Amino acid sequence: MPARRRPPLCACVAVALQGVVLVAPASAGGQDPNASSSADPVTLDRIDVRGVRSALDRPAPGGSRLRVSARDTPASVFAIDRDTLDARGVRSTADALSAVPGLVVASPPGHGNTVTWRGFSGGQITQLFNGIDVKYATIAARPVDAWIYERIDAIGGPSGFLHGAGAVGGAIDYVTRIAGFDADDAGATASAGSHDVRVLAGGVNHRFGGDAAVHALRFDASRSARDGWVDAERREAWTVAASLASRPSPRLVHTLALEYQDEHNPRVYWGSPATSGASGRLHALPGAVGRNYNVADGFYAQEVMWGRSLLTWDGGRLGRITNTLYRYDALRDYRNVESYRWDPDRDGVARSGVLQQRHDHQVTGNRTDWHRSTTLAGRPSQWTAGLELSHNRQTRFPQSIAGEIDLVPIDAQVPGRFFAIPGTAPGHVPGATNRVRTAALSVETLTRLGARLGLTAGLRHDRIQLDVVNHRMPTAASPARWSQSYAPTTGRLGLTYDIAPAATVYAQASTAADPPAGVLSTAGFSVLRDFDLSRGRQIEAGGKLDIADGRATATFAAYRLVRENLAIADPDRPGETLPVGRQSARGLEATLDLRPVDALRVQANVGWVDARLDDFVENVAGVPVSRAGNRPANTPARVGNLWLEYAISPIWSAGTDLRAVASRHADNAKTVETAGYALWGAHVRWRPSPRWAMTVRGRNLADRIHVLHAIGTQMVYLGEPRSVELELRAAF
Repeated sequence: MPARRRPPLCACVAVALQGVVLVAPASAGGQDPNASSSADPVTLDRIDVRGVRSALDRPAPGGSRLRVSARDTPASVFAIDRDTLDARGVRSTADALSAVPGLVVASPPGHGNTVTWRGFSGGQITQLFNGIDVKYATIAARPVDAWIYERIDAIGGPSGFLHGAGAVGGAIDYVTRIAGFDADDAGATASAGSHDVRVLAGGVNHRFGGDAAVHALRFDASRSARDGWVDAERREAWTVAASLASRPSPRLVHTLALEYQDEHNPRVYWGSPATSGASGRLHALPGAVGRNYNVADGFYAQEVMWGRSLLTWDGGRLGRITNTLYRYDALRDYRNVESYRWDPDRDGVARSGVLQQRHDHQVTGNRTDWHRSTTLAGRPSQWTAGLELSHNRQTRFPQSIAGEIDLVPIDAQVPGRFFAIPGTAPGHVPGATNRVRTAALSVETLTRLGARLGLTAGLRHDRIQLDVVNHRMPTAASPARWSQSYAPTTGRLGLTYDIAPAATVYAQASTAADPPAGVLSTAGFSVLRDFDLSRGRQIEAGGKLDIADGRATATFAAYRLVRENLAIADPDRPGETLPVGRQSARGLEATLDLRPVDALRVQANVGWVDARLDDFVENVAGVPVSRAGNRPANTPARVGNLWLEYAISPIWSAGTDLRAVASRHADNAKTVETAGYALWGAHVRWRPSPRWAMTVRGRNLADRIHVLHAIGTQMVYLGEPRSVELELRAAF
C-alpha cells in the first residue's frame, strides 16, 4: 500500500471552504408551503401523456458546453448512461467503453487505461473526470469500479476547444453520481463469480424536506476483490463518493462533492512471454498462460482523492454561471519485475524491467463558465464563455535496474522477491518534479440560421507554462532546471441540417494541439527541448436519424484525421530527433439501436479505420529506420459489438453479446501481429418486481485465449478466460 496516508478530507479543505456559507437552510421558493390561499382549490381532470424520447434528443454534455442535444451536435458523441451500465453488467470504466464504436482498451498496470480510437492512442486520447483533465490519463485513468459513475461521455476526434491541449483522437469523460433534488432513491448490488470475484456496492440519495428540500445528500460506496485468473494475482479496492447539494434560493445551487479511491494489487500481472511462428502471429507462449512471472512481493497500489465545489447561479436574462473549484491528489506505488522474454536456447523465461516507482500527483484548478441564450440577427442563439486556471504538479521517484536479472523456468511459481535483486533498496528518492500551469479562455456558440440549419463554433486559447526540476545529478540531457511555454489555439466549426423531422446530417472541422511525445506532467528535457506542440486536424461528416416511428435510432460518421510535427529519429544524425513526423487516419463509424418488437432490443456498433504512419522514422539500436506507410502498433482496422436482449415474460429475460476485434501489428515495423478475436457472452435475468433483479452472466463463454495488447514483440497482455457470475441488484 502507499506509505503516505492522508485523511480524504484534508486534501480537499480548500475546495470545501467555497461552499460553507451555502449550507444554511432557506426556503426553496420564499413562501410558507403551509400558508392558505384565498382562492378555492380547483381539481383538474388527470391527463396521462406517454411517449418515447429519442436518445438523440437527450442532452449531450460530452460534445459541448452548450445546452444542446446529440442530434444538434455536429460530431460523433456517445453517452453511456447508468441504465446501460447496469443492463450490461459493466464492472469498471474500461468495460463500459465497448459502447463506443471502433474503440479498444487495455489496462496493463504500466499503461493505466490505454485507449486506441480513430487510429490514435495513449496521450492522444484525453480521459477526464467530471470534465477535469489531470494531464496524465495513460496512468490516472486506470479502470475504476463503475458503481459511483452516473454516465460516461465520449466525443470522437479533436476536442481541444473543450478540454485544451490533447485529444486528437477523442475525449472520454467519467461523470460521477452527485446529490440531486429530483427524488429520493437508494440501490445496492452484490455479485460473486469465477476467480473468486466479490463485489458489494450501494448508494442513497436523500432530500431533506421532500419536494421542497433545500438540501440533498448522496453517498455511494463500492468494495470489490478478486483472486485473479493469473497465479497469485489479487485485487482489492474501495471506491467512495459523497456529495451535499444545497439551494439557498431558487436560482442558486451549490454542491460539495468528495471522492476516495483505494486500490491494492499484490503481485500484479504485467503480461505473458510471447512467441511467433512462421505465420508471423504473436501469441502467448504455450505453458505460460495463467503464469505470473512477477516477484512474490510485487505490487501496484493507488490512493486517489477528489474534491469539487460546484456553484451554479441562474441570472435569468443575464445568463447562467457555473463555477467548479477542484482539487485532485493521487499517490501511486509500483514495485515489480515487469518484462519477460522467452529464451528458447536456454529453455527459460528471461526477466528484466526491475522498477520501483512512486508518483505523487496533485492538481488544483478553477473553471468558470457563463452561458446565455439570446438572439443574433433575429435568430435563436446560445453562447458560452469560459475561464480555466490550473496548477498541475507531479513528482516521480524512479528506481530501476537495467538489463536481464535472471532466468526462471516456464512453470515458475514464486520467482524471488524484489529486494533480493542486487542494486535494489527500500525507500523513495525523488527524480524530477514537473509543474504545469495553465490559463485558458474559451468561447462556444450555436446559432439557428433557419428552421433546419444550425451553425456551431468553438474556440479555445491556452497559455501553458512547464517547469521541471531535476532532483538528481544534472546532465546535458537533463539539466538541473528548465522550462518551456506553449500557446495553442484550437477550435471547431460545424453545421447541422435537418433533412427531415427525425433525420439530421452534419459536417465539421476541428483542430487539436498535443505534446510531441509523452505528456507534459512527466515529459523530460530530451523530448521537449526543441519542439512546440504537434498539431492535429479533422474533417468529419455524418448523420443521426430515428427510423420506423422511433423504433430505431442510427448514427454514422466518416472522418479524416491528420497529426503533424511528431518527434521522429533524425535519419542523418543518429540519436537526434526532428519535429517533422506525420500520422493520419480515415475511417467510418456507425451505431444502431433497434426495437423491432416490444420484447426485443438490438444494439450494435462498428468502426473501421485506415491508420498510417505517413512520415515516421524510428531509432532501432542507434540506426534510423523509416516506418512510413505502416499502421501504428495495437491499432485494429475493424471493431464491432452486438447486444441482444429478449423479454421472455414479464419477469424473465435473456440476452447475448458479441465483440469482434481484428488483428493488430505488435510494433511499428509490422514484423509480427496479434490475431483478431471474437468474444461471446450471455445472461439470464429474473426480475420478480421492478425493484429486484437477479442475473446470471457468462463472459467469454468460448474460453478464447485472446491478446488485448501487445507489449513490444516479446510480451502480450491477455484478456480474462471464461467466467460466470451471479448478481443481485435492488432499488428502494
